[in-house]
Amino acid sequence: MEESNSHNHSHKHVVQGKNLVYSILLNLFITVSQIIGGIASGSLALLSDALHNFSDVLSLGFSLIAHKLSHKKANEDHTFGYKRAELIAAFINASTLIIVAFILIYGAANRFFNPKPIESSIVIWLSILGIVVNGTSVLLLQKDAEHNINMKSAYLHLLTDMMASVAVLVGGLLMKFFGWYWVDGVLTILIGFYLIYVGYDLLKTSTKMLMLFTPDAINLLEIVEEVNKIPGAGNLHHVHVWYLNEEELHLEAHLDCAHDIKISEFDELLHKIENVLYEKFNINHVTIQPEYKKEDPKEIIVQD
Repeated sequence: MEESNSHNHSHKHVVQGKNLVYSILLNLFITVSQIIGGIASGSLALLSDALHNFSDVLSLGFSLIAHKLSHKKANEDHTFGYKRAELIAAFINASTLIIVAFILIYGAANRFFNPKPIESSIVIWLSILGIVVNGTSVLLLQKDAEHNINMKSAYLHLLTDMMASVAVLVGGLLMKFFGWYWVDGVLTILIGFYLIYVGYDLLKTSTKMLMLFTPDAINLLEIVEEVNKIPGAGNLHHVHVWYLNEEELHLEAHLDCAHDIKISEFDELLHKIENVLYEKFNINHVTIQPEYKKEDPKEIIVQD
């Protein structure tokens, strides 16, 4: 029984970990400012935004650690290295977004029925500061977020912070000019629901990757059909396709060879299969177990 591997790599975007460090420092500054301002003004929305910012500091720190770990080299004890660390970070960050959201909604529900006078000027100025600081952090991570799920989780935390600060600013203006203090609770609830909305999709994506589910864009039947078209290839079965991380899409399968061929001939066949899988499905790590008249289950999916 022989097993063959391929490793095709395309040019990839290099994620800048230093941008996370800058974002952490900026968020520490705005968190402390909003806590002081929230207590001084009596604004729950401002304190809620501070809580969200503090969760960002923790999430950004975890993302930074995961980013560093993902670049550690593999060894005998960790043959894949720590490449999945960033998936774990994305999962935790998405989870914290949703947890923070429910905390905010619970607190806001109480405040909504018991509105209190709020020093709106403090709310307005600190929300503007929040927009500037979080907006800067968003710009720092925007490009990295397009290429890395860990960075996307950090980016979403910061983007929702910026949106929350915009909402707090609107609320501060309404309280200052119209005396609508009940707006503070309403905005906090809206911020909470928005966090749940953006966190759910990221949580679902990271969970699927951690569970080694077949990627949504992959159709196993199409893969089998394309491989079976290659001369010399028989039935492709016992197929597994999964993401190790965002950059490595793996396929593992058994292949019935049409003839009892030599290893050198199988290498040529494997090269053709690798090209088809990479060009049509972007699969860049292929492991094929060749077989000839072997009696084993021939279904596409076989429970190990």
